[in-house]
Amino acid sequence: MSVSTEILAPVVALLCWTSVMWLWMYATRIPAIQKAGMQLDPQRPSGQQMAELPASVRWKADNYNHLMEQPTMFYAVAFALALLGEGSGLNLSLAWAYVGLRVVHSLHQSLWNKIEVRFAIFSLSSLVLIALVVRAALTLW
Repeated sequence: MSVSTEILAPVVALLCWTSVMWLWMYATRIPAIQKAGMQLDPQRPSGQQMAELPASVRWKADNYNHLMEQPTMFYAVAFALALLGEGSGLNLSLAWAYVGLRVVHSLHQSLWNKIEVRFAIFSLSSLVLIALVVRAALTLW
């Protein structure tokens, strides 16, 4: 079994995109907090104060949180496929498709956030991810 590192490129790309979203989140959140004159209170329940910010500001934070959720499966399956020597070909194409769909999902959620469209993009990316997981499982069995 040989390692196939090509699939690590989309992993790094999604990590870079997540960093962009982190920067965008704070570039909009901090000015919104200052404009609202909010005094951050550690005694208030988690997220309660941030819920007072405009929706367009919260969307970036919501998306950043989403990038901490399902993509963890992507990272795991991509590393597994790399270690199994299956990180090229169709698996690599699926990995890039997943990353592309997550970027589209981020942009949609952060700029327009029509839930039905966002759900469709999320569902499509989920199907791509499931395909990667199934392909990794089939490699083992």
